[in-house]
Amino acid sequence: MNIHEYQAKELFRRYEIAAPAGQLIHSAVEVDQALEELGRFPVVLKAQVHAGGRGKAGGVRLASSVEEAEKIAAEMFGMTLVTRQTGKTGKRVNKILLEEGLDIDRELYLSILSDRATAKIVIVVSQAGGMDIEEVAAVSPEKIIKVAINPLVGLQPFHIRRLRFALGLDKTNANVFSSLVRGLYRLFTEKDCTMLEINPLVITADKRLIALDAKIDIDSSALYRQPDIMDWRDESEENPLEIMASRAGLNYINLGGNIGNMVNGAGLAMATMDLIKKAGAEPANFLDVGGGANAEMIEQGFRIIVSDPKVKGILINIFGGILRCDVLAEGVVAAARKTGITVPVVIRMEGTNVEEGRRILAGSGLNLITAENLADAADKIAKIAKA
Repeated sequence: MNIHEYQAKELFRRYEIAAPAGQLIHSAVEVDQALEELGRFPVVLKAQVHAGGRGKAGGVRLASSVEEAEKIAAEMFGMTLVTRQTGKTGKRVNKILLEEGLDIDRELYLSILSDRATAKIVIVVSQAGGMDIEEVAAVSPEKIIKVAINPLVGLQPFHIRRLRFALGLDKTNANVFSSLVRGLYRLFTEKDCTMLEINPLVITADKRLIALDAKIDIDSSALYRQPDIMDWRDESEENPLEIMASRAGLNYINLGGNIGNMVNGAGLAMATMDLIKKAGAEPANFLDVGGGANAEMIEQGFRIIVSDPKVKGILINIFGGILRCDVLAEGVVAAARKTGITVPVVIRMEGTNVEEGRRILAGSGLNLITAENLADAADKIAKIAKA
């Protein structure tokens, strides 16, 4: 789960990590009160959306007076912010973080990630802060330094020294930097983070070390351990179909293609998406109904798929084990009748009660296309894609 910058900085303060003073506002009329709380200029107005690259898109702006801050806020509220990470549809700005401006001497980069390949926690730093880290990695990979930490051993003093030397920090900031890294590592592990990023981490003219920006992702599977963070979920930033799926207990990710698919099992889902690509089409979604799905869940999954206007055809690929083929067929028939499906539906199923499932589909009187095997399903999907 993503959280907003202002929420990430709230976590920073809990772990004694310095961040600029700021006030969250929900409308332009709140600017005056927020400025009174801050009590100084310049100030920075930062759009609160779940996307990077806000500055280049006009989502981060500097103001030197009350009038300028009010004008900028009025322009930003309600605007659609389009960045490299939002896609063409962009994100609507409903919240703004009004924050104190800082006199910056240096900009650095720091992030903490989980590396599944090595089962370690990796801290990444660079002296090229304030830039797109992907661009830095592509053009000047030598500027990216990584320090891997065994989570069973934890953060050690020599890790911090390596990071400090990599960032070119002198002894003036040694104690502050050590405290900052320890706080970030505790936050990362205690709050079940999958990613934590500060870009930039700045050194001010008076030698303070401040997290100017903040981005944190929380492991959704661990949210039951983080009830305070769970309350921070902003559904307005999420795909409505993904929200609908999560409420129904389904694993759904919208991919923007033209062939919807429904499967039972993540591995089968990946193989089915490959099948769709090979057929010359693009998968519209990842939808795993799970092994224990019932007819009601199948119907809900069907509704979610057909709610996507980009879907021109559907492939249902089920291996019947815990989820029997006859239960699948009943769910598909019920969903097709209730939704009035108008796109072709190809169904390939094998396993428990497969013959009964096929009998239910055949006797439904609906235009449901049964595939005998994967090759047959691929051929039928290819025809739909070409049409």
